[in-house]
Amino acid sequence: FRKIELYEMVWNLREGLKDCLIAAAPYGGPIALLKESQRRERSASARPLLEIYSAAGVAMASFPWKSGVVVHIGWTVSDDLLCIQEDGTVLIYDMFGNFRRHFSMGNEVLQNQVIEAKVFHSAYGTGVAIVTGAFRFTLAANIDDLKLRRLPEVPGLQVAPSCWAVLMQDRQTKVVLASGKDLYMLDNTACTLVTPPGIDPQVSSYFQMAASFSYKYLALFTDTGHVWMGTSNLKEKLSEFDTKVRSPPKQMVWCRRPKSQQPSVVLMWDRLLLVAGKCRESIKYPSHCESFLVPELDGVRIVSRSFHEFLHEVPGACEEIFKIASMAPGALLLEAHKEYEKESQKADEYLREIKEQNLLPEAVRQCVEAAGFEHEPETQKILLRASSFGKCFLSNFPPELFVGMCLDLRVLNAVRDYSVGIPLTYSQQYKQMTVQVLIDRLVFRRLYPLAIEICRYLKIPEFQGVSRVLKHWACFKVQQKEDPDDVIACAINQKLGDTAGISYSEIAARAYECGRTELAIKLLEFEPRSGEQVPLLLKMKRSQLALSKAIESGDTDLVYMVVTYLKSEMNRGDFFMTLRNQPVALSLYRQFCKHQEQNTLKDLFNQDDDHQELGNFYVRASYGEGSVKARMAALQNAVDEFNKAKNEFSAKATEEQMKLLRWQCRFQEEFDKPYLDCSLHETVRSLLEDGKHKQAEQLYKDFHIPDKRFWWLKISALAEKEDWEELEKFSKSKKSPIGYLPFVEICVKHHNKYEAKKYVSKVTLEQKVKAHLALGDLEQAVEAAIERRSESDLNLVLSRCIPTTDRALLDKINHARAGVLKK
Repeated sequence: FRKIELYEMVWNLREGLKDCLIAAAPYGGPIALLKESQRRERSASARPLLEIYSAAGVAMASFPWKSGVVVHIGWTVSDDLLCIQEDGTVLIYDMFGNFRRHFSMGNEVLQNQVIEAKVFHSAYGTGVAIVTGAFRFTLAANIDDLKLRRLPEVPGLQVAPSCWAVLMQDRQTKVVLASGKDLYMLDNTACTLVTPPGIDPQVSSYFQMAASFSYKYLALFTDTGHVWMGTSNLKEKLSEFDTKVRSPPKQMVWCRRPKSQQPSVVLMWDRLLLVAGKCRESIKYPSHCESFLVPELDGVRIVSRSFHEFLHEVPGACEEIFKIASMAPGALLLEAHKEYEKESQKADEYLREIKEQNLLPEAVRQCVEAAGFEHEPETQKILLRASSFGKCFLSNFPPELFVGMCLDLRVLNAVRDYSVGIPLTYSQQYKQMTVQVLIDRLVFRRLYPLAIEICRYLKIPEFQGVSRVLKHWACFKVQQKEDPDDVIACAINQKLGDTAGISYSEIAARAYECGRTELAIKLLEFEPRSGEQVPLLLKMKRSQLALSKAIESGDTDLVYMVVTYLKSEMNRGDFFMTLRNQPVALSLYRQFCKHQEQNTLKDLFNQDDDHQELGNFYVRASYGEGSVKARMAALQNAVDEFNKAKNEFSAKATEEQMKLLRWQCRFQEEFDKPYLDCSLHETVRSLLEDGKHKQAEQLYKDFHIPDKRFWWLKISALAEKEDWEELEKFSKSKKSPIGYLPFVEICVKHHNKYEAKKYVSKVTLEQKVKAHLALGDLEQAVEAAIERRSESDLNLVLSRCIPTTDRALLDKINHARAGVLKK
């Protein structure tokens, strides 16, 4: 084991660590002191002082404690401070002393109060366990997802446990406690009496117990002065050591490197620090002042008034290189490099010795690995130079190990500096934590420049590195009340610019949460995405600005979102007036109302005195009415509105529709057949098909249907009905305005060539070819085409002829065509 000095503490503690509640966060985290915490009766002028320092003793926060009596303090995995009061209230502060929130450990605590508490870390997060005055245990495995569990009662427990610890076994939180010579294991459902294997039968009491950092091992200090070490399930004994001291230690913590085969426990009394392990020998360090032990993943931090030290098991690589008379490859390579710098030929001798054993790659690896375990930069440089020297004699040694170590050590040395105060070890803490978590911790400490430099140095992707840090910086910047909004907005924009991965809307949301609405609006001006701007503006009650931004974006969904919000927040009159000032929004809202809210659409048109649209609205509404009376009323309203709009055509067309409705109602009553919802043409055709020629004539005259259209309707209806006699009468009633070719075609269409032939003679000379072709009479068609001496007609007949069967006609047509072409 070795003890190295991390820092000479820069804090100024006049009374040292006496009468203080102390808590230090793991992984080189901050240290909290609550002074004079044990004094129950205190005046307002002599309140306890809560102080927070970095691991180097640099002050981070200090404020008088104004709440209740604190039983215990501890740190969360995210470096928030938990202060557990005797009334069961847990108050949470950040490392700068800013209050975050609070929660209670249950109603039972109000009556019996908390006599002891512990903060523990698990896979679930940070947990809290307490013992009440009724000697009952309550715990919460994760304070961020608070679920209180009251553990079973210990039978016959009349006094407070002499010691207890929280364990994590099979993802379940348990408590092991000592009462006299008995040990009990509490889980969710049961209280079990347990006996550690190999425990001295003379033991009558347990003074102290400690769980390892990983909760795999448990140490017990008995009234006989022995330390029992074993697995946390109390089924296997690792070792037992006699300290020769019967008084209970102030602290007992594990000092065990992961994968180490040597279980070790550190015990602290007033003037003595003792390391006990498997062997009979122990390591003793004199202690000259009040100290506090902080268990870590791979060692123990020792915090005192003057120094901050780290006690840990010497890593294998360091031991191999630095032990006296070591012949390990790394040790020989280090000596070779030293001799090389002295320009001594011994360097070659050492190198030959390593090469002869083919251990030069191993020597380089040992030096690189040992550099990671060293705290002093000078020692790191010596080892890395030695490894670099060895690499020169290797042709295929991979560079990643050496380069990676150089990068990591530079980062570690930067965060270990006094100004930062995070004394991480390389192999366990730094690698276990990961670079991303280290960046987060620097951001939480507001060390933004260092975090950015590390991101750039390690070439972390911008989205995960620099952009994320800058976003946190901007969110912190908006909380600074002393600077005006314009200055802060300008500073943030200059720093961030168009950096990828940063959303100005998130920063603006943070500003709004801090009560700085105007600053939030200014920041949103830099947000290029309207979809991010608009929702936040609505949240800030800046609906007019949100509507303008939505319209500028051209995104109809955004406009609809704002309009819907305005409708729910404003009275109807103000809402309509707002839309009048925004034509795009008004148009979109009208489209929405056409499909969803017809009555609202009517109100909009009334508000704007838009008589034309009101008329259109009444026309559309008339088709949705169930009764004819209601439809006529709606159409009459439409006529009135069209007249107000001075739209004579629409008014006249609507009146015509009303007149048609009256006729249709009359026909429906007379003939007991549905005519409603038919067009004028459909109505006339239906009457003609039903033989109601008189009524059809009435509509023809009343609605001024054009002659051609009426004749077409009538001949189509008569042919459909196959009323050929009536069709012939109709053709003779007066000269046809559409000619007589349609008569021929309609008869052929209905497969009656006999009737069609009656009208061929009446067809004009220009249309006779088509009439004969319709009847399929090619010879007559040829005669008519020759009579007209029309090349186009001859070509038309020619296209209908079949070469194999109509040979004579083809010759006749070709002869006629030749005659036409000569002329």
